[in-house]
Amino acid sequence: MSRDDAIHGAGIVIEALPNRTARVELPNGHRVLGYCAGRAKADADGLAPGDKVVVEMTCYDMSKARIVRVEK
Repeated sequence: MSRDDAIHGAGIVIEALPNRTARVELPNGHRVLGYCAGRAKADADGLAPGDKVVVEMTCYDMSKARIVRVEK
């Protein structure tokens, strides 16, 4: 599966967890475990509940997502 096939979406951080991970709630009510990867690691240090994030998921595992951008 290529990166173009990833499912992108916006969400809100519900809970900040250790190791730059967070519980993210999507607009449809689905909650995923998001981890910061790439450029979002610099913004993830101040990740707090209520922050808006952009995530991408695969169709194979809809319970985990990559946080690609943090919008404070």
